[in-house]
Amino acid sequence: MLTVAALAAGASLAMPATATAAPAATSVPAVSWGACAAADLTAVPAADKDKYTCAVYAVPLDYKHPDAGSINLALMRRAANDQAHRIGSLFLNPGGPGGSGYKMPISGAARYFTSEVADRFDMIGFDPRGVGRSTPLRCFNTQEDYDRVFAKAASVPVSRQEEKDTLAVYDEYGDFCSRIAGPLKEHMSTADVARDLDRMRAAVGDTKLNYVGFSYGTLLGATYANMFPNNARAIIIDGNVDPKLRLSDGLEYDRQRTKGFEFALDALLKRCDAAGAACAFSGGARAKFDDMRDTLKAKGPVTLANGTKIGYPELVNTTASTLYRPAQLESLTKLFQDVYQAVHPKPALAAQALSVQSTEDTSALVADAKLNRFDVLPDALYTADDSYYGVNCSDKPFSQPASQTPRIAAQWEKQMPTFGRVQAWADPAVCPSWPVDNPVPYEGPWNKKTTNPVLVVGNYYDPATQYEFAKRMSQELGNARLLTVDAFGHCILGGSTCADKIAARYLVDLALPAPGTVCNANVVPFPAAKP
Repeated sequence: MLTVAALAAGASLAMPATATAAPAATSVPAVSWGACAAADLTAVPAADKDKYTCAVYAVPLDYKHPDAGSINLALMRRAANDQAHRIGSLFLNPGGPGGSGYKMPISGAARYFTSEVADRFDMIGFDPRGVGRSTPLRCFNTQEDYDRVFAKAASVPVSRQEEKDTLAVYDEYGDFCSRIAGPLKEHMSTADVARDLDRMRAAVGDTKLNYVGFSYGTLLGATYANMFPNNARAIIIDGNVDPKLRLSDGLEYDRQRTKGFEFALDALLKRCDAAGAACAFSGGARAKFDDMRDTLKAKGPVTLANGTKIGYPELVNTTASTLYRPAQLESLTKLFQDVYQAVHPKPALAAQALSVQSTEDTSALVADAKLNRFDVLPDALYTADDSYYGVNCSDKPFSQPASQTPRIAAQWEKQMPTFGRVQAWADPAVCPSWPVDNPVPYEGPWNKKTTNPVLVVGNYYDPATQYEFAKRMSQELGNARLLTVDAFGHCILGGSTCADKIAARYLVDLALPAPGTVCNANVVPFPAAKP
């Protein structure tokens, strides 16, 4: 089967004050930094480990009623290399929603930013409310409950029975969340996270926020810029949503978002044909892909020569996830060719495929046998969290009932034949059953003026947040500059030397790229193809 890809507090650490560092804020308790768990720093070079400190910081559960209790946020900090010229803190968010940002200072220093940024800023990562090491939003007490509830859900429902079963799963999921998630589920909107971010900014002693957000993190950055425009110094948002549409019409936002996946796939298939022999799937790539997809949907999965089974859901989900990662796009087209050959097998390959299938079945039997034990383990704790839907179902309004999902999926599939069905069975199917009746998200206006422009970064062929969204974000914000990158993949910082240098100049000096600037990516599909 093809696998498809979505602390400790202690004594405070004294930091040298400088002329450029912001004076400490005193309106909220300061963060008390202490040692990080050794296991969290295994990827850090030994010489840099002493730069890292960690903390748990309490914030109000409900900012309208701050005495109603608190939740904890987990933070990691990497101290600036050059403390004598430190500008301030740089808060990082990886998106999701629900992505853990706790270890982002490690990847930020190693991958996303130039050395100058690491020299001048303390990088701070955090798990937002409901996520990971912070107070988690959990709809289940045990992993067994989760597994039982979702056992009947199809990743891409196609038949009427699959649709019926999946709707029942989402309804039961909502019941579990209603009973178990507690009051935190009422306070998971991006507006709540933006309030947490402003509280953390003050708690680390910064009078102005420096922030970089990716994907969903662009909504957090835009929300902060409009809720706290006077508190923003430098905000970079990479891989942008359309905040106005997302917060006003969840269904239409998701429909338009799906078009980004279709556009990116079509661009890849065209690039493949243009590459000729450099692309394994070239030669009518669009028609071949459509034929392969439709055949898998109608006739079921095939077995590749290496024993991998792949059907319609696996093809769609694997294609969507790989479009995020430009370095793997050539491998994706090789997979397409393998699947296409299995869908239209040559006689010489049929016996080989059957032989591999038999081996795989035998292996599966052996694996199942190992599960038959006499010592039954107690229920395992549920250690994941449900923050993705906690945020999205609080932010995005869906007026249609869940029962309309099959109709919507069929309609979207006609408009967007590869990804329409799978995307319709995501948020539009789950959120109508989410047990929060009166969420209070930030719905705008989005045009508040920050002192310095927000730097909006968008890729031409971003599947998850199409380039059109980046253009809209730059237009909707009250003070913004758009930086365009001719690139595949979702988000780009760390993947374009041009964009990385511009980001560094902006963060350090507040310098902006010229209007209309277009950068190139470091990695492009089929670079060996003749121009």
